[in-house]
Amino acid sequence: MNERKILHIDMDAFYASVEERENPELKGKPLAVGYDHERGVVAAASYEARKYGVRSAMSTFKARQLCPELILVRGRMELYKEVSGTIHEILRQYTDAIEPLSLDEAFLDVTENKKQISLAVDVAMAIKEQIRQETGLTASAGVSYNKFLAKVASDHRKPDGLCTIHPDQALEFIAKLPIEAFWGIGPVTAKKMHTLGIHNGEMLRSCPKEMLVRQFGKVGTLYYDFARGIDPRPVQPERIRKSIGCERTLGKDISQTSQVILELYHVVNDLLERLRGRDFRGNTLTLKIKFHDFKQITRSLTVPYPLMDREKILPLAKELLREVDYSDRPIRLIGVSVSNPREEELKPGQWQQLRLEFDD
Repeated sequence: MNERKILHIDMDAFYASVEERENPELKGKPLAVGYDHERGVVAAASYEARKYGVRSAMSTFKARQLCPELILVRGRMELYKEVSGTIHEILRQYTDAIEPLSLDEAFLDVTENKKQISLAVDVAMAIKEQIRQETGLTASAGVSYNKFLAKVASDHRKPDGLCTIHPDQALEFIAKLPIEAFWGIGPVTAKKMHTLGIHNGEMLRSCPKEMLVRQFGKVGTLYYDFARGIDPRPVQPERIRKSIGCERTLGKDISQTSQVILELYHVVNDLLERLRGRDFRGNTLTLKIKFHDFKQITRSLTVPYPLMDREKILPLAKELLREVDYSDRPIRLIGVSVSNPREEELKPGQWQQLRLEFDD
């Protein structure tokens, strides 16, 4: 049986690179896309900014502390979506087997491709060059026989990188791979791995499956397979939307019940607009609270009826809020989401941002 030919295409510092393209004076300077406010968050950072430790999801306040020369620009999501559309049109010229993970990255199965290019690495080179010519942006590409290795390969030589992991090289490559570089292993899981004496792929491969499942739950089986270069998951061109949510970072930390309920009301209203706009019906409501120290909790409740209107959602959200003690822990962020749609109500959704998060 022939191995599959899988690519992972990942745009380099996408939002920041688009802003540099629109304003060439920003090139070569530490740049971040985000809201320049004490409660703002960095959405993307240029590689020059990353040298100072600036990264996405970091508060803009901390980013400026790390890099006083940082240039912050407001994000322009409609522009990024437009550029992303051009990139995905390019990808579709090579294959229809595309699984986007976000606006700026996607998996492709090019085992059989529209241009009948025999080598996957040649497909990757052609895509990179076409993206450069049509958008003025650079992309990194990973080539291998499964999604895990293609993803790892694309991260290996950023920016503007191209890395191929052949089947006969996979085990050696994985053995030397730092555990932090494994797809799906975030900081919390990496720290636990280190505590267990697991620092790279070779050490992970020496761990029995039973031990990994005991320590990490069912995802331990995935780690066991990854360490052996195994990932049978296909590239999936269609994906069903299974949840819709929204959240709000508050202008200041709050702890008074009246203030919290008022903010919860606003978030629920935002959620209702999204639910109606996508005609989404789910049966599980989840409340997310992030405290002033950035620690967060979630509370969920499942009901036997679809959650579609304020009269049903708001009382449940208040009920979940009553389970949260914030008397001496001011709240920084409130989020609400609806999930768990019934099978008969599932509808194919648009591509959406997906995260492989195994950490709490």
